[in-house]
Amino acid sequence: MKIAMIGHKRIPSREGGVEIVVEELATKMVQEGHDVYVYNRAGHHVSGAENDVKIGKMYRGVHIITIPTSAKKSLNATVYSILATLHAVFHHYDVIHYHASGSCAMLWLPHLLGIHTVATIHGIDSQRAKWGGFATKYLEFGEKCAAKYADELIVLSEGNKQYFKDTYGREATLIPNGVAKPEILEANIITEKFGLEKDEYILFLARIVPEKGLHYLIKAYKQIHTDKKLVIVGGTSHSDDYVSKIKRAAREDDRIMLLGFQQGKVLEELYSNAYLYVLPSDVEGMPISLLEAMSYGNCCLVSDINETAGVVRDKGITFKQGDVEDLKEKLTQLLDDKLEVHEFKNQAADYVLKRYNWDDVVARTIKLYSGALNTL
Repeated sequence: MKIAMIGHKRIPSREGGVEIVVEELATKMVQEGHDVYVYNRAGHHVSGAENDVKIGKMYRGVHIITIPTSAKKSLNATVYSILATLHAVFHHYDVIHYHASGSCAMLWLPHLLGIHTVATIHGIDSQRAKWGGFATKYLEFGEKCAAKYADELIVLSEGNKQYFKDTYGREATLIPNGVAKPEILEANIITEKFGLEKDEYILFLARIVPEKGLHYLIKAYKQIHTDKKLVIVGGTSHSDDYVSKIKRAAREDDRIMLLGFQQGKVLEELYSNAYLYVLPSDVEGMPISLLEAMSYGNCCLVSDINETAGVVRDKGITFKQGDVEDLKEKLTQLLDDKLEVHEFKNQAADYVLKRYNWDDVVARTIKLYSGALNTL
């Protein structure tokens, strides 16, 4: 099949979960003999992003088409989705696969032209705290377009599946994200660069945006007497005011380290040597960072929302969403009980690698593509 993917920022990149998913799907589909085109966005590049791919180039067999976008953050995704869709509808794709609700705002056009469409909703983006009025309305419109017009609708969690059924009466197919088996690395680079040793830090790894709940974690951590550092890793996304608040809060405690966006060996070492991984989110889709943390054999502490608690199940520990006191108690419990942490570490990797497999994700997605085409 000739397949197009629209909705991510760019590949290769680790800017967010959408980018990782698109890269995994696209490259593995190419390996299976499909012809895949991905629509990258120009501009707003992450510092240090590897292999910035120019228009007309190939990346691991995937055709890269780079679309110009607005320099204004609030219009970036809108301009991109319009231009990418206008380009795509004239290039004879068998399937156009939209990722995330913002890009789905243009899904009605290929539907109108009889082109088969698949939409993956990575999370209910309109609920994310970083967006303003226009952006929220635009995301809600994209969500409605996906529910009404997509030939196949994919969601990543049971919670999101129920949301579409309750809100739009639309049945969705649940295909969670996958994760690959990593190489566990000793603490070398992170010791040299940051002074971090194995099991001597708590790791938060996600974008620095309100819905990830980092403010809960910092507030809880400050009330705990521990020598273990709190290491915060992640870039920003339309959240400058929130990032400023986080930086101010972090400056008040010299045990808190803000490392910014990391990738490559540094990221692998951070995952490999953490004592504890914490993701205190209010809103999620299917957090790749949590799957990765478990694949490295981490003990994971997450909020009890369906999208995170449903991943860790009994192979991790949860706290009540938004409850700083409960988060503090669970942190203290795990800091005091090394045996409990060790037991979770022993179970996490095998469990997550068996349950969340990229080859299975690709096979199920291709089956949906084929099902859409068979309706012709």
